[in-house]
Amino acid sequence: MPELHEAVGVRIYSLGSRLQDYFTALYCFSVEAADGVEVVDCHYPDWAAVHFLAGGEPHRVSLWGETPQERAPFTANGPTSRALSVRLRSSQFWSLGLNPVGWSRYAESPASGVANTIVDGQDHAAFARLAPILEIVRENPGDPDGTARQIEDFLCTARSTRSPHEVQVIALHEALRDPAIGDVEGLVDRVGVSRRTLERLASRYFGFSPKLLLRRQRFLRSLGKYTRSSDSNWSTSLDGHYVDQAHFVRDFRAFMGMTPSEYVQMPHPLLESIFTPRLAEQGAHQG
Repeated sequence: MPELHEAVGVRIYSLGSRLQDYFTALYCFSVEAADGVEVVDCHYPDWAAVHFLAGGEPHRVSLWGETPQERAPFTANGPTSRALSVRLRSSQFWSLGLNPVGWSRYAESPASGVANTIVDGQDHAAFARLAPILEIVRENPGDPDGTARQIEDFLCTARSTRSPHEVQVIALHEALRDPAIGDVEGLVDRVGVSRRTLERLASRYFGFSPKLLLRRQRFLRSLGKYTRSSDSNWSTSLDGHYVDQAHFVRDFRAFMGMTPSEYVQMPHPLLESIFTPRLAEQGAHQG
């Protein structure tokens, strides 16, 4: 049997310009494992995402530290400030992330209501507009390129509602990605709204308070810099808003539920192929 990290294949599809502001890239994963064997990984905090099982065995996913639960064919999670534990058996599945402005256009409820939550997408109103993708991925699992085109066509024609706050949501997202901004007042100045309005925007479309979003972003920038560093040195990867390495380690424990050393020692068969594009989409490589 091959090493487990060799049992995971991934195809990454960039969506067209009409969709790129709203969604991340589209990912198709193929997992091959012996009977009873699970491919195990953890996913760092991220925006909301939807996952569709095209074929094979159901996944077990949970927030890190909680008991893994078998999930539905259409599983969705809200924005996260905690790592996800992912346990996969032989299967093919598709994943697509919603950026905050995508949430404002395609989701049906406040992001804060599903933050750090994993749900059956078929039964949750927030993700109803994306439910037809499950049928698309199951039509012809042997033709992932064709499936990707169908998903993109569906997203281009799916019913969506332009939020009256879309411009502000985009501005807040870009401000969070700017490594020069390290406090809430900086966000207020950049977005051009009151602090109270900023709090409402962050809760409704990003899932968390502005202060927590800033903490999460500096952590992700540090993680992104570490993953692309040739010397794999945490001390040279820290975001400039960290006081010292102990400050970073406290954040790492809060967001990941483990120390940086424990994280590095883990294999990452699922994420190793998508670290760079996913963290870049988050703005984690800036600065």
